[in-house]
Amino acid sequence: MRIKSALAAAAIVALAAGCGGGGGGGTSESAKPGEPVKLNFLSLAWQKESVAANKQLVEEWNKANPAIQVTYVQGSWDNVNDQLVTSFEGGDPPDVIHDDSPALSGFASKGYLLDLKDKVPADLKSDIPQPAWDTVTFDDGKGNQGVYGVPFLQESQVIIANKKLLDAAGVRIPTSDNPWTWDEFAEVSKKLTKSGAYGVAWPMKSPVNKTLNLALNFGGTFFQTEGGKTTVKVGPEEKQVLQRIHDQLYKDKSADTSALGMGTADPLPGFFAGKYAMLPVGVYLRQQVVEQAPKGFDWVTLPPLKGTSSDQGAVSQTLSVAADSKHPDEALKFISFFLNGPNQAKLAKGDWLLPTSTKAAADPVMTTKENGWDVATASGKNLVVAPFLKVNGFDEWKSKVATPVLQQYFANKISIDEAAAKLVEDGNKTLERYQR
Repeated sequence: MRIKSALAAAAIVALAAGCGGGGGGGTSESAKPGEPVKLNFLSLAWQKESVAANKQLVEEWNKANPAIQVTYVQGSWDNVNDQLVTSFEGGDPPDVIHDDSPALSGFASKGYLLDLKDKVPADLKSDIPQPAWDTVTFDDGKGNQGVYGVPFLQESQVIIANKKLLDAAGVRIPTSDNPWTWDEFAEVSKKLTKSGAYGVAWPMKSPVNKTLNLALNFGGTFFQTEGGKTTVKVGPEEKQVLQRIHDQLYKDKSADTSALGMGTADPLPGFFAGKYAMLPVGVYLRQQVVEQAPKGFDWVTLPPLKGTSSDQGAVSQTLSVAADSKHPDEALKFISFFLNGPNQAKLAKGDWLLPTSTKAAADPVMTTKENGWDVATASGKNLVVAPFLKVNGFDEWKSKVATPVLQQYFANKISIDEAAAKLVEDGNKTLERYQR
């Protein structure tokens, strides 16, 4: 999921202080007779609207539940896992923990998180589709599959487009029920490319998650597991999206090569100026378009592209319960309230992401046409568990192998076959160390 901006040094201090002693931080003390149970909730919300929604829900809970009081502890995505390791090993973690699903596997295997498999209330469990639960289901290190968090926010890749340029070119505006195919997207991109302007910009400073998630459009998984051993796979299915993006850059010349080194939001000034007609990006970027677009700028959110399917890989933001919590039942009651349908809608709107809750997805605030919420929310039905989420050693493969290789490939310095060979050969050497 996207990398969040640093909150401030104060957030680090708040988390460290919040996970200390004195009842203000980590695992709460057992309640004395007549006193309320006290829980600590580590939140990683960082945007102003999202933080406000989190705090509002905690306040609502505390007013309605005097016997179970929750303390909001502000954390930061930038250092949360290091902070959590320290608190877990010190036996003083927060009771309720906000994180994302890639982090849960390691914590689960070390016994730091409570297995929620048979503990999630039926109404909450049934409200969240199984593909989202798959993103929080991991091996406990002893060969058993457990559920180590409740998934509540996800991200899809959509296309943000200049409506004026699309209309001027007379192209078909795709809908969620009738999206563009990758072939149509290529043709539209060429049609929108004029002197000094491009149909599309592909910001590829961090190319791995974007391309791996989109590869599922053609059934590309990049990893395969046989006999308990996981290896890297780059065959025809995995090459589809890689080749199509490369073709736009160097064959069709409908994508600007100078955008390759950009981060996700960096092309926005060019987008507003008409240099780029379309940006394939995460749904959350709509917020920056709303905040930064010039007055009168007409833009539209377009649905995910379709290959053999419109499937995309997804991870989830999650709420977990620390295994050392003295009040796990009360923690789950709070989570069930915090992540019910109406509340998930508030949280998703605050973060400009997609709720996992089917009730939240049907909420009017999630289906309005304003700012493309209807298209964004509809794209959630195409999300499936990202194959790399279950791969031990993925982070090292991503940073040391896949990122430099894909950057070389998109810069046209190596061929797709050379890229595939490096991803597989160097990748398998990396993964081997995690499977001994």
